[in-house]
Amino acid sequence: MESRPSTDLRPIATEYNGKDRNAFLFGFNPQAELWNGRFAMIGFLAYLLWDVAGYSVLRDVLHFIGY
Repeated sequence: MESRPSTDLRPIATEYNGKDRNAFLFGFNPQAELWNGRFAMIGFLAYLLWDVAGYSVLRDVLHFIGY
């Protein structure tokens, strides 16, 4: 059995730039794209739930302009 310090990351976790892929780092870096995608998925799901609840911004705009 291999013993190593618990702070060592698995090789796959440091594939991008030698840092943890889930670390929240400020600036333009590979981690930013991962976090951007995660927040986009949360926002899309939130809008879908909002739409299912009956509050559709898109439907209201289309109704307002006559479609």
